[in-house]
Amino acid sequence: MKQDMQERIKKVLGKDNACYVLITCDEPSEDGKMQVEMTYEGDPCLAAYLIESAHGYFNEQVSSE
Repeated sequence: MKQDMQERIKKVLGKDNACYVLITCDEPSEDGKMQVEMTYEGDPCLAAYLIESAHGYFNEQVSSE
């Protein structure tokens, strides 16, 4: 991810966050591949917990549809 974008995101989030995770992707190419990037700020264990919790949340949303 571009450094200037990371700085803008940090500014919007402010300094009161213990941790954040940002996952982005490009549009898929014609062969179905896409570039995925992840960045986080804070404790790696807390970032992993955020990702696991988000995974559970999305699984619940998908299974309830």
